[in-house]
Amino acid sequence: MNSIIFSAGARILVALLFIFSLFMLLRGHHLPGGGFIGGLLGAVAFIVYSLACGPAEAKAALRASPEGIAAVGLGIALVAGFVAFFFGQPFFTGQWYWVGGDSYETSIFSLNTVLVFDIGVYLVVLGSILSIAYAFEEET
Repeated sequence: MNSIIFSAGARILVALLFIFSLFMLLRGHHLPGGGFIGGLLGAVAFIVYSLACGPAEAKAALRASPEGIAAVGLGIALVAGFVAFFFGQPFFTGQWYWVGGDSYETSIFSLNTVLVFDIGVYLVVLGSILSIAYAFEEET
């Protein structure tokens, strides 16, 4: 697209969309949101950037192939599922470590496999949606 207004506005919009996608990812294991909606918002950010600056520049900004991102995300999600085996629990049982307390209400923050799984889902969704979008751009 050759619009100067869209190109200038897209840079701000892309930054806001990407930050909001990370916000949705990080709040997802306690509140509505998570890896899926965060990944969709991240993909929308790259698609807007692609419309404003061209597909070649958007692919260069991604710095990795979308298929590779999806594969890494799938691996991360599977690792999060296998952690429960080390504690003698079923596959994909969430494991929580509370820092500064012993529950959600009393701790400062938590380290957990649910967040790791959400990060994997985020990357799978981001990579797969961008793969589809870039395939459509190559067709036209």
